[in-house]
Amino acid sequence: MIKITNEIVEEHGINSEEYDFILKSLRREPTITELGIFSAMWSEHCSYKSSKYWLSQLPTKNEFVIQGPGENAGVIDIGDGYAAVFKMESHNHPSFIEPYQGAATGVGGILRDVFTMGARPVALLNSIRFGETSHEKTKHLLTGVVSGIGGYGNCMGIPTVGGEVEFNSSYNDNILVNAMCVGIAKKNKIFYSRASGIGNSVVYVGSKTGRDGIHGATMASAEFDENSEEKRPTVQVGDPFSEKLLLEACMELMKMDVIVAIQDMGAAGLTSSAVEMAGKGNLGIELDLDKVPCREEKMSAYEIMLSESQERMLMILEPDKENIAKEIFEKWELDFSVIGKLTDTNRLIINHQKEIKADIILDILEKGAPSYKRPYEINTFDDEDIKEDILINESPISILKKMISSPNLCSRKWVWEQYDHMVMTDTVLLPGGDSAIIRVHGTNKGLSITSDSTPRYCASDPYEGGKQAVAEAWRNLISVGSLPIAITDCMNFGNPEKKEIMGQFAGVIKGMIEACNTLNFPVVSGNVSLYNETNGKGINPTPVIGGVGVVENLDVFSDQNLKREDDFILIIGKTTGHLTQSIYANELLNYKKGLPPRVNLEEELKNGLAVRELINKRFIDTSHDISDGGLLIALTEMSMKNLIGFNINIEKDNLNSYLFGEDQARYVVAVEKHKLEDVRLLLNEKNVFFEEIGQTCKDEIIINNKKIIILKLKEIYENWFNNYLSKAS
Repeated sequence: MIKITNEIVEEHGINSEEYDFILKSLRREPTITELGIFSAMWSEHCSYKSSKYWLSQLPTKNEFVIQGPGENAGVIDIGDGYAAVFKMESHNHPSFIEPYQGAATGVGGILRDVFTMGARPVALLNSIRFGETSHEKTKHLLTGVVSGIGGYGNCMGIPTVGGEVEFNSSYNDNILVNAMCVGIAKKNKIFYSRASGIGNSVVYVGSKTGRDGIHGATMASAEFDENSEEKRPTVQVGDPFSEKLLLEACMELMKMDVIVAIQDMGAAGLTSSAVEMAGKGNLGIELDLDKVPCREEKMSAYEIMLSESQERMLMILEPDKENIAKEIFEKWELDFSVIGKLTDTNRLIINHQKEIKADIILDILEKGAPSYKRPYEINTFDDEDIKEDILINESPISILKKMISSPNLCSRKWVWEQYDHMVMTDTVLLPGGDSAIIRVHGTNKGLSITSDSTPRYCASDPYEGGKQAVAEAWRNLISVGSLPIAITDCMNFGNPEKKEIMGQFAGVIKGMIEACNTLNFPVVSGNVSLYNETNGKGINPTPVIGGVGVVENLDVFSDQNLKREDDFILIIGKTTGHLTQSIYANELLNYKKGLPPRVNLEEELKNGLAVRELINKRFIDTSHDISDGGLLIALTEMSMKNLIGFNINIEKDNLNSYLFGEDQARYVVAVEKHKLEDVRLLLNEKNVFFEEIGQTCKDEIIINNKKIIILKLKEIYENWFNNYLSKAS
């Protein structure tokens, strides 16, 4: 019998007030197993105790939402009897400690969240962030994470179709690995985790339980320090081949009327799945841990309950249907074991080796979980303009060459070429553009998918940064001609016990709320990752937005690649040349001061819907939103694939501000000559501001009569990663 000391309580991430509540609720001292269960369920990762006050204010509904937050994943109606199921989650701390397995199991976990709902996964995306390229760990972490993402997704046979990569010193000692999965299901065949039926069986399926990942949820809810390497044993170990078997077994069983409820064993493993399923059903649950399949000898109740071994599920089945399920899982060579039953006690009872190791009223674990409305201060940078003498007195082409050879604007081809993005043969629009497009198999309907965040904006003005993150995802979906439907988010922040960090979170949420409401773009699922700090230094606030839209007819969509000579180039939206917090200012001028561009949501809505109408009326087939790096970067990206260039004339005093500023609500489109008048009429009718700045041409980029061959730029643009990784550290 382990004596519970103050030191043990503190090691479990439980503060004195929380422990006092546990003592009063139990009316006794907890067992070590009970303390571990409280530690996991009340961790930031599982309970959202610092964030749920703010998260509850996010818009979560529109006419397409079937299931919002609170389930394994969000669900939206995409028409014709189909639903899209999607979610994004973080695996930041594990990926810093063990990059390959941390990233791999992040992918595995998000896949299970989706197929638990009855959806077959059809696409993976990711958002990964690393420290400065000169930092001693960056190459190791970059190559490990990319290998882990590719290794798991490729083995599963799920295409990885999009994402983003950023390098910034704020992530030097705390990288971010956010994984997103999208699946497709029949609308009338969605599975949920709410347990029902007193006396129904609690069934464990999948791989065996080991000692890997114990206290993973608690570790993910704490700051790092110089001893972080010692936490390596808390990183889970994944096996994508077992997960593939689990996926197919679940899909097969889901075709039958057998499953009452189903839940992935993710963070906090058997503890969270059992507690959440019974809690949602207002029932009790009794488990016999002697029946849990274990791969290691003499595992304690504490270890079994808190293990985060991968590729496992918990199901509720009616007893007379157990054999149907057992036959399927044994056919797929997976463990199947009845480990408990549902009761009417509203208690979690854990039996192991003929002893009761835990007996807790479920309401204490769930409804009794702490909820903090932490004090906060929303701080913004001073509104400082860049002085003329700081600006680089160079030609736009010279600046362009520097910018596209920088780590945050160069091609990500080296990354996404390591992922299989064509497996399943339904990838219509490949990685590298504003959004990927995946065909709904066997139909002419598609899903558009993107993931985005601009942390430097959020650091300088959390409210505007929150608005921009949502608006950017919306623009990316609009740019391909789709109708944006809903988002998932992954909220990566520092220590919420600091007023300024909690202020970043509160400010970002306030901005997101406004953008979601204006754009009819609700949040249906997501994840919060706090305490992303090392030795007291936090990351930039990083709310990653994963957006999903619908393309009704795959014969009609747009991409960003210029296709013909002599098309007319139009900018849709106003350009003022906002430079502060731009990549030009941050990376070329090393100017970190000032505020980000303002986000006018009414302009975003008006301009975006006009672009979508232009695409759907077949007036344009080439469009690209203008974001990081500004207009000239967007145009250059458009020229690379087909080596179709552009000849633009810009008569402005502030030429470089115009070309590299990051004003919002803007798109650049290419229009064939015989459709130009139709485009002008539609934009004028919608009262949308636009400018005609030039035409496309072959092989060259020409700016105010200064030229460069596209192939020269392409070589610079596509080789940064190879050059960086080939250099000796």
